[in-house]
Amino acid sequence: MNKILDEVSITKAADRVEGIESSRKGKTHRTWFRGGTGSRPPKAMQMMPETAVLDYVLKGWTPDAPSINETTKVTAFGSCFAAYISDWLASRHYNVLTRNKESNAYVVSCGEGMVNSFVILQQFEWAFEGKSFDAPLWHGYKAEEFGYDEDVRQETLRLFNDTDVFILTLGLSEIWYDEPTGGVFWRTLPKGKYDPERHKFRVSTVEENRDNLREIYRLIRKHRPDARIILTLSPIPLVTTFREESCISANSVSKAVLRVAIDEVMREFKDEGYLFYWPSYEIVTDVFTYPFKPDRRHLQPAVQEFIMMTFERVWCEKAPTDTAYLGQWLRAKSASGQLIEGIDWAVSAGKTGKLRHMLKRNRISEHNVTDEKAKELITRYLDEVEAQSE
Repeated sequence: MNKILDEVSITKAADRVEGIESSRKGKTHRTWFRGGTGSRPPKAMQMMPETAVLDYVLKGWTPDAPSINETTKVTAFGSCFAAYISDWLASRHYNVLTRNKESNAYVVSCGEGMVNSFVILQQFEWAFEGKSFDAPLWHGYKAEEFGYDEDVRQETLRLFNDTDVFILTLGLSEIWYDEPTGGVFWRTLPKGKYDPERHKFRVSTVEENRDNLREIYRLIRKHRPDARIILTLSPIPLVTTFREESCISANSVSKAVLRVAIDEVMREFKDEGYLFYWPSYEIVTDVFTYPFKPDRRHLQPAVQEFIMMTFERVWCEKAPTDTAYLGQWLRAKSASGQLIEGIDWAVSAGKTGKLRHMLKRNRISEHNVTDEKAKELITRYLDEVEAQSE
């Protein structure tokens, strides 16, 4: 009996982690239970290598193996971040259906303007099941009205039926809606058509967005049972808010509502093997110091390209080389202020001599503690590039 108890104690001890608790008398060590799958946030030095995002952000979100090749049919739409994904994959010669300019489907002509989960769901309900809407909810970039033309619906249905991988990007939880019908607009609505008696604004709830995503998942599984679905949350902040609070605070709430809704749906369906999450939001907000351009909305190109290259590395069979990936990481760290500004340009332009010269500086990173590691990464990159050119 004592032997069994000892074995149980050993097993439980293996599931604990040593922690530190502060007290008035100083730090005291305690042993805390953490289960068998816990993880801790990385320290600054751990976030220096080019594998940091793979190791500390993508944990739990990657497929078993890359599954997108040049024959895979990809449909990407939602918020404007969907355009980044579409453009990148198309530039790499992947088969992105929503980059077919000859298609009259709205998810092609205005796919980056469908910024909330309600309107993404509308496209699937309309295409797959012929659902009709009782108000003119859809408008293009020039405020033109997009009707419910049957030819467009059939083209959307054809596109959806051909899709192997859906990439759906959520942008915001603030919505404008038509009060009599409850229908939600793609964004807001044209100024000339605004009717304060029927057109209303509100912040949608976690539950509403969760239910929308759940229904999107159900419809795709019903009509395209073998298709994979990748959900992502756009890191691009609100351009404006219609709330009385500051736009910064409203953006925080808007993203939080969507992130929780995504997580609840992921926990519900992840194990079925068809639903995935791509953490572009976390990469932008938790990895880079200042990833945006001066407008504080659009990403620095080097950061945007690093996110796309990481996606390609995880999801696509034709992945970038380790050297190219390291170079893009250095560019993104430089563009976001974590390494000196010139590194982005030097790597992009292939100026290896300039990079060698930068290594002689006393400091090239934003923190003294990471400086040696930064120089080590650049040295390794230069060695690899020069070895490949011999």
